[in-house]
Amino acid sequence: MGKITILNHTTKNPIQMIGEMSGICWHGNVDDAEKNYKRGLSCLESEHGRTLEYPEVYMKIEGYSAKCLREYYTHIGGSPSRLQESTRYVEMSNFDYVIPHTIEKNKTAKKEFEECVKDISDTIDDLENFFDIPREDASMILPLTYKSMMVDKRNLRNLIDMSHQRLCSRAYWEFRELMNDIKKALAEYSDEWKYLVDHFFVAKCDYFGYCPEKQCCGRKMKKSDAMKILKEAET
Repeated sequence: MGKITILNHTTKNPIQMIGEMSGICWHGNVDDAEKNYKRGLSCLESEHGRTLEYPEVYMKIEGYSAKCLREYYTHIGGSPSRLQESTRYVEMSNFDYVIPHTIEKNKTAKKEFEECVKDISDTIDDLENFFDIPREDASMILPLTYKSMMVDKRNLRNLIDMSHQRLCSRAYWEFRELMNDIKKALAEYSDEWKYLVDHFFVAKCDYFGYCPEKQCCGRKMKKSDAMKILKEAET
């Protein structure tokens, strides 16, 4: 649905970088790429999270609704930064938008949804060009379904943590699609990113081995059941 573009400022070999940064502090040999790679894997497997904050990802995110991107803002660990498409200066009277799957598959609902969006689009155009209302004010009636674009910077640790939350089946459907698109784009960026995506970008139930959610989807056992089994094993 949307599009993720990994920008060339992104760390190309994140595992080697982790190994190099930790190796400096351990007085290790950081001139050997293979040793850095193995040391980096060791940090990842041991969950030495602070080392994961060194590799950085710069990306352009486009084609997702403003509603989804505002949820994306909530992941602020590791001091990420982002800039979103301006509704003050950008022409928005013919905005693109996201149609939820539940509406898409209902022809009558889809027709009503699209007519509503067209009314909003036409009204923005009238406000600007007929009533001479400033663009920054005319755009105030934009719905959260309109597609927006942003540039984003965050680190590996933040992305792994985000994946635990947003790959969960209970996460908002569009955010799950966004998270999977980020995984795909990173996997195509370099072999080291593909390894990280395949092994560490997982839903929280895959990470914990059980589901900590109150409303469980059934993919994994509930936390209470897992704790019961563990307690029985200990006795």
